Amino acid sequence: MTTIASPQGRTRPPHDDASAVRVLVVGGGTPLAGLLSLALRAEGWEVRSAADGDEAVRRARDFRPDAVVLDVMLPGMDGLAVLGRLRHDRPEVPVLFLAARDAGGDRVAGLTAGGDDCVTKPFGLEEVVARLRGLLRRSRAVAPRAGSVLRVGDLVLDEDSREVSRGGTGIHLTATEFELLRFLMRNPGRVLSKPQILDRVWSYDFGGQVNVVELYISYLRRKIDAGRPPMIHTRRGAGYLLKPAASG
Repeated sequence: MTTIASPQGRTRPPHDDASAVRVLVVGGGTPLAGLLSLALRAEGWEVRSAADGDEAVRRARDFRPDAVVLDVMLPGMDGLAVLGRLRHDRPEVPVLFLAARDAGGDRVAGLTAGGDDCVTKPFGLEEVVARLRGLLRRSRAVAPRAGSVLRVGDLVLDEDSREVSRGGTGIHLTATEFELLRFLMRNPGRVLSKPQILDRVWSYDFGGQVNVVELYISYLRRKIDAGRPPMIHTRRGAGYLLKPAASG
């Protein structure tokens, strides 16, 4: 079995499944950090949170996370300073930064240097989970999931490679279209309301109108259903659902 060396010279095996993954969320005690922690626990991961940089460093030493979600803007010690302290103790731990949308391009480039990743606010919780999975795979903290490929009828979505096909034909989707389709495919045959979709695919603080859901559903239909029996259906007054196309 492949092992991962710790800074103290001990070794530990990579996790066999997602339930063993440990994630530290450092978000300044904001409601967003709380929601993110809930979303990660829903994945079966063990989650600890820290409100500031000093607490983050202490928790990282005790908790020994497999990955860290780190807000750049923290009270006291900022995210970059926290990163330096974390990497001093755990140089191999992957860090996913949360940055404001108006962060400068050079700053974001600096945050993502060294193989880590950066998500700008506002973001969908699904996107953060997907980014974390990518970092964890590269660090060997979690084995590839048997359930990373979603199938509904002849529609296939690979959550790891982010590839989509229908009937063997590849379909190119934007990042938002991909997240929307993934949410639909994780709930086949279930009617999902516009507010549910808006909250899950975009974010709780997106501040947009539910009309954006209608717009992106129309985009998906053009790519998924065009020239084929439809899979995406509207339930007036209720929402949308995805199900296998009717045969014949």
